Amino acid sequence: MSILVIASLAESLINFRGPLLAALQAKGMQVHVAAPNLPEDSAVHQQLKALGYVVHNVPMRRTGTNPVADAFTLWQLWRLMRSIQPSHVLGYTIKPVIYGSLAAWLAGVPRRFALITGLGYAFQGQAKALGGLRALVQRLYGLALRRTDKVFFQNPDDQALFRNLGLLPPGTPSCVVNGSGVDVEAFAVAPVPPVPHFLLIARLLGDKGVREYAQAAQLTRALYPQARFSLVGWLDENPDAIAQSELDAWVKAGTLDFMGRLSDVRPAIEACSVYVLPSYREGTPRTVLEAMAMGRAVITTDAPGCRETVVDGDNGFLVQVKSVDALVEAMTRFITDPTLSTRMGQRGRQIAEEKYDVHKVNAVMLKEMGLA
Repeated sequence: MSILVIASLAESLINFRGPLLAALQAKGMQVHVAAPNLPEDSAVHQQLKALGYVVHNVPMRRTGTNPVADAFTLWQLWRLMRSIQPSHVLGYTIKPVIYGSLAAWLAGVPRRFALITGLGYAFQGQAKALGGLRALVQRLYGLALRRTDKVFFQNPDDQALFRNLGLLPPGTPSCVVNGSGVDVEAFAVAPVPPVPHFLLIARLLGDKGVREYAQAAQLTRALYPQARFSLVGWLDENPDAIAQSELDAWVKAGTLDFMGRLSDVRPAIEACSVYVLPSYREGTPRTVLEAMAMGRAVITTDAPGCRETVVDGDNGFLVQVKSVDALVEAMTRFITDPTLSTRMGQRGRQIAEEKYDVHKVNAVMLKEMGLA
């Protein structure tokens, strides 16, 4: 048997799906991976090849809805599947799910699976111009998902939404898994520093709550100058991206310590005392799981995907979406009671081990795919 795993971002095959690919390989499957920007001389290509996977570079624009480009992606994926004839296909994120599932159906792949890791800008954006885009994406989802054998979701809210919108037909089975999981051995517990130090790791997008984080940092620092606020991430081509000028202003004012894009986020998490993710909606936020595994308390929003990771008052605090005041209040509680971050961080580690261990998450996926 063989499986083709399709991604829209090459690095995610290692960073997010590495343990899953290894688990599939351990079951005796030949593992093929496909993503854009994977030429043979790229570091990611070489890493994947060294792990024993067959690597395919496919044309795919991660964002945008150019019909010619997307049709070419569909055709190329169909050609690839006709060539390698996998027994299983798994796509994750919007375009790999839509075009990967359709191509697999057209190519006659026996077992077809989709993993919904979040909704994306087409669902979450508020601009009126998004009405047509949203309708198109939902129609394409409906076409693709009714041709899958099973759809995996990372939180029950997304599953319910897809069912209610009719994107997931009644006859198509679905399953909620606990996110992408986290390697609790690689993300080991680290001592909590004594100085209040908050951290956000995210693509620099509006719907990740980056602006709210910056505003809350500015207000909190005015009251507690000793507090530090760090930001890890990168500017994105998404229409909802933070502008370079905004980022420059925060850094110049001393509001945020911008650390850029890190290949290894563990040193940044180790340096913080509390992890913050004010996102509007997630699948299940991987960075929160990593912070929990390293023994960090979490402030996140009472939003789909985020609320699953935090028991309010136990391993962190849940705050209202888009509420700067609620963020400031939660941050202040950690500053005025230094014992909270250590106690809540210990509970976060326990929850990560019990619920989000990547090997437990992958075992569920393999079982649901008939590969256990």
